[in-house]
Amino acid sequence: MNTHVVIMAGGVGSRLWPVSSPGKPKQFIDILGIGKTLIQMTVERFKPVCQIDNFWVVTSEAYVDLVKEQLPSIPESHILAEPEPRNTAPCIAYACWKIAASCPDANVIVTPADALVINVQKFAAAIRKALNFTDGTGEIVTVGIEPSRPETGYGYIHAERRIPDEIVKVVEFKEKPDLATAKGYISSGNYFWNAGIFVWNCGTIISEMRKHAPQIAGVMDSIAASFGSWKEEETLRALFPTCEKISIDYAVMEKSDHVNVIASDLGWSDLGSFSSIKENIPVPSEDPVPDGGSEIAIEGGNKVIGRDIRMFGCEDCIVHAEDAKTVVVSGLRDYIVAVKDGNVLVCPIEEEQRIKEYSA
Repeated sequence: MNTHVVIMAGGVGSRLWPVSSPGKPKQFIDILGIGKTLIQMTVERFKPVCQIDNFWVVTSEAYVDLVKEQLPSIPESHILAEPEPRNTAPCIAYACWKIAASCPDANVIVTPADALVINVQKFAAAIRKALNFTDGTGEIVTVGIEPSRPETGYGYIHAERRIPDEIVKVVEFKEKPDLATAKGYISSGNYFWNAGIFVWNCGTIISEMRKHAPQIAGVMDSIAASFGSWKEEETLRALFPTCEKISIDYAVMEKSDHVNVIASDLGWSDLGSFSSIKENIPVPSEDPVPDGGSEIAIEGGNKVIGRDIRMFGCEDCIVHAEDAKTVVVSGLRDYIVAVKDGNVLVCPIEEEQRIKEYSA
C-alpha cells in the first residue's frame, strides 16, 4: 500500500498568546515541556503507518524554515508553502494534487500538526484499519474521538451507530454546539468529537472535490499544469489566492455520501486552550529533564512549566514560562500566568476564551 501523510501546519495559535504567536505558533513549540514540539510528536505518531519519505507538510511561507529545522528528515520538496491562508480545503487540495502528480493511486492521511494523542498504539491501529477500508474503494474515513465531556469548543460527528473502534457511516457533521445541545450529543452515545483527521485515496478526494468544490478543483488543475516546471512557484502565487476560502468540512465532508468514521478513546486533545494544556501536562517523574524540556511541577493542583517558578498560596493555576528567568506567583486560584519573549498574560482560566481578543 502506497501511503502518504499530509500535515497541515499553517495555523497561528492565537488562543495561546503569548506562548504561541504568529512568529512561532503552537505547532512549533514544546507546549507540554517534554522536549518535543507538537509537529515533531505528530510525525512520530504516524511513522508506524508511513515511511518518512512520504510525509508532506503544508504551511505558511513564514514557517518553512521552522519546518526544515524541526523535521530535517522530510524531503524539502515535500514542504509546501501556501502563498496565503485559504482554510483547509485549498490546503488539502494542493497537497493531494501534488501527490497525485506522481502517485495517483496513493492512500492519503491528512492531519493537523498541533494536536495531542496519548494512546498512540490504539491510534495507529485505527489508522491502519481506515487505510485498508479506503484503499481503492472510493470511501472516506474520518477519525472521531469518544467525548469525555459536553464540550462546546469542538465540532461533532454524528454516526449511524455507536461501534467503538469500527468503521461506521457518518450521518452528518455538527458545528460547535451550545452546552444543552452538547449534553444531548453525549447522552445519545453516537456523537463524537471531530479531530480533523481524514483518510482517503488520492483519486477519491480529487473526484469528490470536482463534484462538491469545483472552483477549487479548477484552480488546482491550473496549478498542477505547472508542476515540475520553472513556472510552478509563479503560478502557485498567482492562482492559489483565488481559491475559495473554505474548510474541508464545509466544502466536501458535509456534502459527500461516502464519509465514514472510526471512533475511539485515543486520549486526544487539540491543545487549543491553556486549560487543555494544564490537563495534559504529564505528571513529573524522577527522570532527568530531557534536552530542551522544562521543569514540570504539580502542587495544590497547579501545573507549572519553567525553570524557576515559585508558587505561594496558589491553587489550580497554570504557569507557562519556559524562557523566563524567575516567576513568582502568590495568592491566585484558577489563573493562567504565561510569559514569552517579554510578553506577560495574567488571566482567570474562566476567561481564557477572550485571550484572542486580549492579544489583538
